[in-house]
Amino acid sequence: MQLTKLSSARFQLQLQVEVPSGTTKRRVAEQSCLSLLTSCESVATLTQIHALILKLGLHRNPLVLTKFAATSSLFDAVHYASSVIFPDHEPTPHTRPFHDVFLFNTLIRAFAQTTHSKPHALRLYSAMLRHAVPPNKFTFPFVLKACAGLAGLRLGQTLHSSVVKFGFQDDLHVRNTMIHMYCCCGEATESAQKVFDGSPERDSVTWSAMIGGYARAGNSARAVALFREMQVTGVSPDEVTMVSVLSACADLGALELGKWLESYVERKNITKSVELCNALIDMFSKCGDVDRAVKVFREMELRTIVSWTSVIVGLATHGRGLEAVSVFDEMVEQGVEPDDVAFIGVLSACSHSGLVDKGRYYFNTMENRFCIVPKIEHYGCMVDMLSRAGLVNEALEFVRAMPVEPNQVIWRSIVTACHARGELKLGESISEELIRREPMHESNYVLLSNIYAKLLRWEKKTKVREMMDVKGMRKIPGSTMIEMNNEIYEFVAGDKSHDRYKEIYEMVEEMGREIKRAGYVPTTSQVLLDIDEEDKEDALYRHSEKLAIAFALLSTPPGTPIRIVKNLRVCEDCHSATKFISKVYNREIVVRDRNRFHHFKNGLCSCGDFW
Repeated sequence: MQLTKLSSARFQLQLQVEVPSGTTKRRVAEQSCLSLLTSCESVATLTQIHALILKLGLHRNPLVLTKFAATSSLFDAVHYASSVIFPDHEPTPHTRPFHDVFLFNTLIRAFAQTTHSKPHALRLYSAMLRHAVPPNKFTFPFVLKACAGLAGLRLGQTLHSSVVKFGFQDDLHVRNTMIHMYCCCGEATESAQKVFDGSPERDSVTWSAMIGGYARAGNSARAVALFREMQVTGVSPDEVTMVSVLSACADLGALELGKWLESYVERKNITKSVELCNALIDMFSKCGDVDRAVKVFREMELRTIVSWTSVIVGLATHGRGLEAVSVFDEMVEQGVEPDDVAFIGVLSACSHSGLVDKGRYYFNTMENRFCIVPKIEHYGCMVDMLSRAGLVNEALEFVRAMPVEPNQVIWRSIVTACHARGELKLGESISEELIRREPMHESNYVLLSNIYAKLLRWEKKTKVREMMDVKGMRKIPGSTMIEMNNEIYEFVAGDKSHDRYKEIYEMVEEMGREIKRAGYVPTTSQVLLDIDEEDKEDALYRHSEKLAIAFALLSTPPGTPIRIVKNLRVCEDCHSATKFISKVYNREIVVRDRNRFHHFKNGLCSCGDFW
């Protein structure tokens, strides 16, 4: 047999070595195996070294086995190593004496770092305790990491108890991994915060784990607040911290903080890795400055498919569909193979910009050119595109011809199109079917309620709302966030919680008078209540985006751009009113709603009233 990168003669000589009888000879045999393992560069070589280990009688030598396990993990062969060390797949009482904590740690770490092998890491840890091999401070970070990958909260709490039992609760690395574990376990950020608060010392990793946990949990405001606390304490953030905070900024639409973070990266010479640049692209896109996102993309020396997809999606949500498809074509020309996510991006671009023919073309090339089988998400993009373009009948035909069962999201897209295009009877029948299929999904009831309101069938609308109340359902309240002077303010419809609410409502009344003079006519059909027109106008003026815009007009110098984030789709009346506000007050107003961006300027919107 030949060994890769090893002298065949040397290996044959090793195979002929008899099992040493003296301590010195045993040491020589041990060092020979360790040297061969250090030079090993393939699984084939590893199996031959395994044969030598058996011949030399070193199959119970903990030092050699630990090195064998570590080398195996380099070739993603940790299961092979485990079967060699534990032939019965688990340590047994008679084999325990040659197993030590270092050997267990090596295998546990290897399993914890492998995507589909984390349960094996936890089983080995259990076996370790069962055979009275005490863990050390290096054991728990590996086990906690495996637990984090499985999002097992109860198991994590048990491990937390073990950490305390063995006296490692004050170890910085253990505490950092424990924070990360809790943050990965759904709604356990409160437990993570308790560990964080009780940390006797904190480094950059401690702060990063907690900030990242809040960002992943969707509590972006808390993530940003914690980052500011970190700044006060004088701990310097690293690349990982910056990626987490940028993600939180993207969620909040906090552009000014995002700009500061970019300048901080430059000032502190933080490595601008691909991941950090991708986070900057995502942040700038979601905070309303897609031109800056494109600039970051163009300045990147190395790009991944995520980089390309991020800028395509960013351009799509800003209604710049032609630019988005151009970037997609450029990606293909440069030899970057698009994946299914990239196709979702380009199809979304076509949907948001009404590029129906291009959308059909890209959808057809998925299978024909790139051998990518469309998923339900791609079919959903096509239905959304046809529905937004008013091609409701074609959208229905497309759904009936789909080779997969349409999901409820697709049907809701068609109902929304029916509502917008006046196909109310069709929308009513589909909504009723959706309620039969998903009796506990509140958006189905909201869609049907809206259709009844547009049909002026108030009694039926009231019954739908009563059904929601009986089932304990509530419509998601509309809210709007705005960044002002390094603070995030949130408004809901009819909000009076702000200290300046009286001034804000006075500004709202002034806005109403001024835009009416400019030709604005309230879209009272948007108020789904059986009340008179005057009351409907009052209800429209209390919408959260109007309150946020009024607050911005009061709080910023003339001519300053206004950026707000709406949690729902912007309504027709607010869309119309904002166009007039942008013209009357000479302000550029950028609105990010649930579906896309709207750039209002000089009485026009970038969406071309297509959203």
